[in-house]
Formats: sequence, C-alpha cells, structure tokens
Amino acid sequence: MTALPTTTLPATATGGGARSGSRLALALVSAVLAVPLVTAAHQSRHAPFGDQLTVHTAASATAPGAPDPVLRSAGPRVEARDPRSGALRWVHERTGHRPLSLAAAPGHAFALWSDGLVTDTERTTGDAVRWHRALPGLADWLAAGPGRAAGVLQPLGPRGRMLAVVTPRRIAAYRVPDGDLRWVLPAAGGCAFEPRRSVRTGGALLVAQPCGGRGAWTSGVIAVDGLGRIVPGRTPLGNELPEDRPKSQGHRPEKAVTRPG
Repeated sequence: MTALPTTTLPATATGGGARSGSRLALALVSAVLAVPLVTAAHQSRHAPFGDQLTVHTAASATAPGAPDPVLRSAGPRVEARDPRSGALRWVHERTGHRPLSLAAAPGHAFALWSDGLVTDTERTTGDAVRWHRALPGLADWLAAGPGRAAGVLQPLGPRGRMLAVVTPRRIAAYRVPDGDLRWVLPAAGGCAFEPRRSVRTGGALLVAQPCGGRGAWTSGVIAVDGLGRIVPGRTPLGNELPEDRPKSQGHRPEKAVTRPG
C-alpha cells in the first residue's frame, strides 16, 4: 500500500488552535485521497457489454484539427496511438474478449471481437463506444478456425460513412453515425462469401462468393458499395440520416434485403 503524504502544521498554544489544525490536516488528507480517485474516474469509464475505455492523452492532443490516432490490436485490447509521436491516446478493452480485426474511418474506430460483436468507438478522444452490433452465428464461425476475421470489416462509401460486415452467409451494412442497419445481402443458395477474398476498385468492394464445385471462385464475385449490391438499373436506398435527408427526396424505403446473387 502506498503511504499517504503527510503535512506538518505549526504548533499552537491553545486548544482551539489545535482543533483548528486537526480539521485542516483532515481536509488536506481528504483532498490528497480524492485526487487519484477523481483522475481514475475521468480516465477509465465502464460501459455495457464489458467495455472499458481508458484515456491516456491530454485534451490538447485531441483538439480540433488534430490527426486521428493509428489503431492496433495488442493482446486483449485495442490501442490508439498518436501518428506523430506514437504516444498512447486511449485503450478499449472488453472483459473476457479480445479484438480480432480493426478498421477505421474519420472519427470512427471499428473492432471485431472474439465473441462476434462489432463496436464503433469514438476514434479521436476514445471517450465513448457509439454502438455495438452482433450477427447471428458470427462468433461460432470465427472460433472454428484461425485468421477468419480478415476482411470481415469493410468501410464503404465516401469517408467510410457505411460499414459492411462480411460473413459467409450474408453481408450486412450499417450506417456509421448511428449504427442503423441499412441493407442485407444474403449469399446465394449453396454459396458462401469469403471475406478474405475481397478487393477494392474505384468505389466498389468486390467479394468472392464461391459455390461449391460450380466453377472457379472468380465466377461468383459480386460488387457492393455503400448503397448495396451494384447491378444494372438498381434503385438504391438512401443512407442519409433522417434529419439530413432533403425534403424534396420523396418517399424511399428505409431498409432492404437484397436478393441473393
């Protein structure tokens, strides 16, 4: 146990002065005890789903215009470090789970965890987890073999305003600002998406969808972007937040499940 610092007060000639000195000493000791407790409460915040966020940086490092930190996984935690100095800005941990894959967009830090949960953490300051999302069966599939998390998280659209979560059975796309599910693309019958076999070209993400022994996997490649599957003549959804949608836009469906391809 760390010894508390002591304060020596000048002796007084009266009993009243002694009592006053005792009260002052007690106030000083209480202040010394309160400082680390207040600091810890500010730096380490707990949230649902076992989240623990610990901030390690001064406010000046996250001032407007400061570059977003670089993300990396370090054992059971996500670390965000200053791109210039390498100093640790913040840490995100989840009790009993570890990050398997990371992705980023301006102001957003995405992580895929060993229990199949996807999180979006405030990237600049690390002071909040914006949302958590889980896909059916994802945790079991991730646990069935090593390296399966590669390619699962795919930011889409201008400035990564959409996040696609690519799994064998489906691609689900979430609107980054609020985590709203915007569209789902199931794999075709007898086929499965392979997140590791994906490539970007222009504004599109090409994902392999092999179908057993029916030809080479390249014959089953599909293309998606922030608005869904790219096919001729499509009428894509609008992904704007309700308050950002132009009034002249008219009615558009809010969500969609795209036909398997």
